[in-house]
Amino acid sequence: MIHNIPIKKFLAITLLFAAAYFTGCFIAEAVNGRQAESVSSSADGNWGLSFQEEGKPPVANATFDELKQYDAYYAENTEEKVIYLTFDCGYENGNTATILDALKKHNAPATFFVVGNFISTSPDLVKRMVKEGHTVGNHSYHHPDMSKISTMESFSKELEELEDLYTETTGKPMTKFYRPPQGKYSESNLKMAQELGYKTFFWSLAYVDWYQDKQPTKEEAFSKLIGRIHPGAVVLLHSTSSTNAQILDELLTKWEEMGYTFQSLEQLVEKSGTAKKTTNIV
Repeated sequence: MIHNIPIKKFLAITLLFAAAYFTGCFIAEAVNGRQAESVSSSADGNWGLSFQEEGKPPVANATFDELKQYDAYYAENTEEKVIYLTFDCGYENGNTATILDALKKHNAPATFFVVGNFISTSPDLVKRMVKEGHTVGNHSYHHPDMSKISTMESFSKELEELEDLYTETTGKPMTKFYRPPQGKYSESNLKMAQELGYKTFFWSLAYVDWYQDKQPTKEEAFSKLIGRIHPGAVVLLHSTSSTNAQILDELLTKWEEMGYTFQSLEQLVEKSGTAKKTTNIV
């Protein structure tokens, strides 16, 4: 007897606790794995995706129509095999030029969402983006969690400081395309961006490509980027990824072989402008 509990009963209880513990660990690991695959969790304030059917857009935190009222997008609602390429540029580590080479080879327009550090340290690359017909968008100056910013003064400062730096660097006004850092957002953020004249862009396809010391293999990248491509996809890649630089030429070729073409976010906005506006609320 142990504290008046029969040995057999005590062992049974111990086994039950152990089973519950390891089951909980397994579930937690599986959930974390799914979140990593989807790139961001579906918690409030984070852009989240759930891939449910191959060749179809994922289910997102908000619908096409719900985002539309804020001039926000995550993909195009279409059966046309078109892809919109976007790159988030937090800093430069030697991969962007190779990415630009691949885009030029395929005559594929892209939007590069940059932060202040990228423009300051790599002005020539920013100028090359513009010269080769790409769009440079606003990823905020300091890359903060914008969902925690509640005042228009602070929100606009993050965007306008980057606009000014871009204009000083290129001599041109910045296209008012905005991507929330880390995909963190709030309804008030969407409204503030809209009031500043910005279109907000999330994404419908991405993968974990930003860890410098744990870059995905070519096979891992193709599994996600080819297996989950869909008509109207807004693809998010990071320009810091050596894997992206190495595979982009081949990746674009494979997508072309699947019947896809590449268009700019300007074309997405233009086509969406003809859609009927709704009054739904995110």
